[in-house]
Amino acid sequence: MKTAAMPQDAPKTGLWDDVLVLVKARLSLLVLITTLVGFLLGWKGPFDWLLLSATLLGTALCAAGAAALNQWWERDIDANMKRTMDRPLPARRMRPVDALLFGLFFSSTGAAILALFTNWGAAFLAFATVAIYILVYTPMKRISSLNTLVGAIPGALPPLIGWMAARGHYDLEGCLLFAVLWFWQMPHFLAIAWMYRDDYAQGGCVMLTANDPECATTSRQALLYSICLLLVTLMPGVLGFNSPAYFFGALVLGLAFSGFALAFVRRRDRNAARNLFFASIVYLPVLLGLLVATQR
Repeated sequence: MKTAAMPQDAPKTGLWDDVLVLVKARLSLLVLITTLVGFLLGWKGPFDWLLLSATLLGTALCAAGAAALNQWWERDIDANMKRTMDRPLPARRMRPVDALLFGLFFSSTGAAILALFTNWGAAFLAFATVAIYILVYTPMKRISSLNTLVGAIPGALPPLIGWMAARGHYDLEGCLLFAVLWFWQMPHFLAIAWMYRDDYAQGGCVMLTANDPECATTSRQALLYSICLLLVTLMPGVLGFNSPAYFFGALVLGLAFSGFALAFVRRRDRNAARNLFFASIVYLPVLLGLLVATQR
């Protein structure tokens, strides 16, 4: 395996810092937020803090375990990409076997907590999230640019985990949460893929941007998915799950987000991709907050 040696003047990294990188702390935090939103929207009756705590803990452990397993699997790719070569595995600050055991232990423990303290449906969704992320999406990154479509599935399941833990069954409103997260991820990740297209190519990842030097296809797809996202986010208001205030708020947010995607189509450069990426980071928590605040 080809790995990157650490520069002699590189700052020392502590074990705790390496663990945070291994579990992709910021991504795991997003998973927790979307799980919380799904739980809050799905819950009816007197609030159960123990159930919420078990849901968040189990989901957090599954997310941490999946991130560790992903980095264990992709340590050779990470070693060839500038933005990932200083992660603990390619930089040889952590043994691969330790990351593997860490990932397996946390994933299985998280699923067990969900099965014991919430319900089997939530546990199954958590297991499916880890399995699709590791066994389907991760190897697919070396094979097909369709990996982004597949990778958006485990990214969209956490709010459905929260919903299932709270309500115990699926319904249209819960599935709309999944759709919102799935469509949101597409322009978000397409922007990332364009910004780091050279890095992904160096790492051997097969991305849409590899055969799109003018960014025409990538940017148009980002715009298409942002429009689909707008339409999906309006559905809770149309179907009466949320108040009219939500409908108009989601409309304004969706139009603004689509505006950044349109700018990406017109300019097709790194700055436009970066603007779309940061717009997606702002858009999602605002939309989720609006969903919770206006639910009926």
